[in-house]
Amino acid sequence: MVPRPKMLNFEKMTLKPIILFKYGGNAMTDQKLKRQVLINICAIKEKGCHVVIVHGGGPFIEKILKEAHVESEFIDGLRKTTSEAMEYVEMALKGRVNGNLVSMINAMGYKAVGLSGKDGQTVIAKKHIHLREENGEVQQVDLGQVGDVDKVNPALIHLLLENDFIPVLTCLASDQNGLDYNINGDMFAGHLAGALKADQYIILTDVDGLLIDKDDPASILRIIPISGLIKLKNEHIIQGGMIPKAESCEVALKNGAGLARIINGTKPEQIPSIFEDQTVGTIIRK
Repeated sequence: MVPRPKMLNFEKMTLKPIILFKYGGNAMTDQKLKRQVLINICAIKEKGCHVVIVHGGGPFIEKILKEAHVESEFIDGLRKTTSEAMEYVEMALKGRVNGNLVSMINAMGYKAVGLSGKDGQTVIAKKHIHLREENGEVQQVDLGQVGDVDKVNPALIHLLLENDFIPVLTCLASDQNGLDYNINGDMFAGHLAGALKADQYIILTDVDGLLIDKDDPASILRIIPISGLIKLKNEHIIQGGMIPKAESCEVALKNGAGLARIINGTKPEQIPSIFEDQTVGTIIRK
């Protein structure tokens, strides 16, 4: 018998720290700001780190659906995604947003590779089961092709990192049967950060960090453990779009990431200081 080749252990091969950035919000819609964000993210490689970028693209999805005259319905903040809408969601995320980010990074002299969770079966999706309460009764609502992360296999990402590429992933994945799903970008990034055992999971958003009072910038929390994060969520201090961000930090840390940090992506000059400055954004620890 011919002996089977040994499987490579990519976790042992990857000696450089891995920094995973979740990129979204207003920092994506302003082209000049986008360039500054990418310059500062890519500069992290010069510090001897591997860089991974995960992005969504809500405003771009909204635009392409309007252009195609496809109705878009939101239920409890989640976009109902029909099979017709799913085609345009993929066009927006992979064709427009991902392609543009890859082109910009390559023009800076780095080697970016555009991916989704479908590539190399990096992420396997499952249908999102959405429950809502109406008239005192809990009902299940069908959101179409909206998915959750079921499994993550980071082998392809490790392979790219070891060959000096910057993987740029958008939050699409297929299930075991090949049906495509749109996944919340924050949760997609959190699961991937955990599976990669990322040293830092950095969420770039539109605010300076977690605030006790959303209207008071001085109420920012600088360092908080997972337990404190869960407490704030249960007390409804963390609300709206910050909820999936907080939950993604929890997922990342519980699955192997070193630390998570939420910072303001509209202030890209802060990005290089994530190694030294304890006063940039909010740090979430285990």
